[in-house]
Amino acid sequence: MSTILQTIVAHKREEVANRRELVPVKLLESSLYFRSKPLSLRQYLLRENGSGLIAEFKRKSPSKGWINQYAPVERTTLGYMQAGAAALSILTDAEFFGGKNEDLTLARKFNFCPILRKDFVVDEYQILEAKSVGADAVLLIAAVLTPAEIQTLGGLARSLGMEVLLEVHDGEELARSTNAEAVDLIGVNNRNLHDFSLSLDTSMELAAAIPSDFVKVSESGISSARAIGQLREAGYAGFLLGEAFMRHARPERACAALVQEIAALPKAAVVA
Repeated sequence: MSTILQTIVAHKREEVANRRELVPVKLLESSLYFRSKPLSLRQYLLRENGSGLIAEFKRKSPSKGWINQYAPVERTTLGYMQAGAAALSILTDAEFFGGKNEDLTLARKFNFCPILRKDFVVDEYQILEAKSVGADAVLLIAAVLTPAEIQTLGGLARSLGMEVLLEVHDGEELARSTNAEAVDLIGVNNRNLHDFSLSLDTSMELAAAIPSDFVKVSESGISSARAIGQLREAGYAGFLLGEAFMRHARPERACAALVQEIAALPKAAVVA
């Protein structure tokens, strides 16, 4: 695990312990979202003629600092959906990404597509929390979890009706973490955890190794329809973009422009 991940995970464990005291599980379970049926991220990504885009709302990152500090959640996320994004990803980590749970709940109020809660999950409490704020899917990061933890956390999420996106960075993580009982989608993060460089080669190299049971998602470093066409030909159905949109004053307009470019791709490059 890289130093920044170690720092984030250590902080997250302390943060979760504090939140558990402030908001007990029984209060989480009283949320109206606990009784609602989540939408399927898998199905929305696999829709014929869909964009496959998972458009992310991200205010800042540990490596770049503030990206778009004042972007409004409602206008941006609703704009993403109206532009043709298949799903939304909402960063809820406050310390390192400037997010909060209320961002996801507000996005849920105005959108009718699946929402991925993107955070650093290290505890079952966070799975219950994700359900309580309106998430349809949760992210589990192989670099910070053991296979047993993925089994436990993913199993809990699926028991609540949510789907699980497992993020991997290399072949070793993929080999030891793939679990059909606890995971629905596998995301390949194109960002190197050690030097934060980006390369789509990571997704291309791992594509064939991902079992066909899982929907394949490529994450980070994607900024063009041409790249999405290449990734689709390699078998990817989902494409998570955050910074490429959020660095614009109106992220939703950047998303709309990319969706139009994707629609213009040759048909052969659009079929996953």
